[in-house]
Amino acid sequence: MIRLSGRFRSALIIGVQGIRARKMRTFLSMVSLFLGVLAVVVVQAGAETLERAQLANLALQVGKDGTRQAYLPASPESVQVSTDTLANRPDAVAISTRRAVVGEPGVAPINPGGAPFDQPGGYGGPGGPMYCDQYGCRPILPGGDAGTPVPGQAIELTLNTLTGDIRQFKPFRRVSGQWLDFTSAPSLAPRLVLNLEAAKGFNRYQVPAEMRIDGATANPTPRIVGVVDDGNPQPVAYSRADELANWLSPATGPSEFGPGLQVMMAPTAGELERLLVLRLTATGIPADQIHFETIQARKEIARDLALIRWIFLGMASLVLLIGVAGILNVGLATVGERVEEFALRRAVGTSRLLLAGIVLAETLLTGLLTAAAAIGASALALSVAGTLFADQAPFLEDMVFPWRAGVAGVVAGLVAGLLGGLIPAIRAARIPIATVMRA
Repeated sequence: MIRLSGRFRSALIIGVQGIRARKMRTFLSMVSLFLGVLAVVVVQAGAETLERAQLANLALQVGKDGTRQAYLPASPESVQVSTDTLANRPDAVAISTRRAVVGEPGVAPINPGGAPFDQPGGYGGPGGPMYCDQYGCRPILPGGDAGTPVPGQAIELTLNTLTGDIRQFKPFRRVSGQWLDFTSAPSLAPRLVLNLEAAKGFNRYQVPAEMRIDGATANPTPRIVGVVDDGNPQPVAYSRADELANWLSPATGPSEFGPGLQVMMAPTAGELERLLVLRLTATGIPADQIHFETIQARKEIARDLALIRWIFLGMASLVLLIGVAGILNVGLATVGERVEEFALRRAVGTSRLLLAGIVLAETLLTGLLTAAAAIGASALALSVAGTLFADQAPFLEDMVFPWRAGVAGVVAGLVAGLLGGLIPAIRAARIPIATVMRA
């Protein structure tokens, strides 16, 4: 073992001396290999970045991996039980969805049906603007009629009422203002946090501060306290459930609670989940309608990302083969120039294995130096991209260079050095001792 270690050390030292003696040839080998190793590093780093971007978007829209969630039938009983059970619980939140219109009373909203503001014609399509409520959608006539309000200065949005902080499950990015404060006493004027699309509408149109909610006893005056990016293309507002409860009638019908009730819990809230199920079934909700599932966003996108990664790694491998050919050509030329040197080493007792190790040491060191250069260039490019494009792509803000990309670069450099130096190493080991007589 000591003898093998000594041979390895000797090959490494002589290999370093050979690189220093032929700096220009080593540099040309690195140039031919750089693009191939860089392609492997970029593909791996790009796959990691794409996975992070996809998971960030899914976390905003669906929730973080591991979160337990359930969609329950919306009714006065389910909403009341969920609100009472999850109140003041930091590990769970209930989300009730309603339709709300902010602006002039008795008019059709600017965006019928809560459509995005840049979508022509709202949800009405080419047939003209539509007025939508809990009873359905119908065309807005130019002069209006008894059942259809005329267009006016009002904005329709989806109102999500929360029993707690949803950001532990959906990490909304704060754009301005502040998030809802669940530690303070409820306010008579409901506080709203808008998403980017809703904020666009309120910045574009001047509407009166009066909010109409299905099932409300009166029209409250809301206070907008902040704006978040929730990844939703439709206008959405978030409010505290206890603040909105001040304005809702106890006899609110099931149709006025929106499409459903969503409950999200931490993976460790098993006892709370069982307690909620028991209380809901006690109100008459069938047990088969209460189904909790675990969010597994990474698992859902893993197959697609793996396929994309292998396709691009295959393309990067073709570029890497060009670099291997460059190292091979340089290595063969170098061995041809050093025939007398290798023959002399054989004459003084150097083994064939050590001669092959000297050549391989040079090509492997060249591959490692190239990998270091490619990793450094990729890390620098990712850092610059994070600085320049953090506003357009927030997931790049705290992005660090993926360690897997670094490992892939080192492996690619070593493999390229091994493949490119294998044939020159075999040729060097086969040089006969008699060749030294020619010198």
